[in-house]
Amino acid sequence: MSFRDKGVRKACWDSRDRYWACLDLPGIQRDHCLELRRLYELACPGHWVKHFDRKRQYMEFQERIHSTTGASHTVVVPRP
Repeated sequence: MSFRDKGVRKACWDSRDRYWACLDLPGIQRDHCLELRRLYELACPGHWVKHFDRKRQYMEFQERIHSTTGASHTVVVPRP
């Protein structure tokens, strides 16, 4: 299976997006999304799944940081 093929990449991204959309539903338990997770893992190479999972975790982390710090708190990074 060649993942350089546009159709195969699109199928992978679409399955990832459907799985993520399920996870984003309000009040949904992750168990309800297991079948979509299985399809996502079948459609994408393992290293892509790992990359996308890490990307989602990072995006969730950023969202938590932005929602807890609020607009009035600014993070200042010292210059070297």
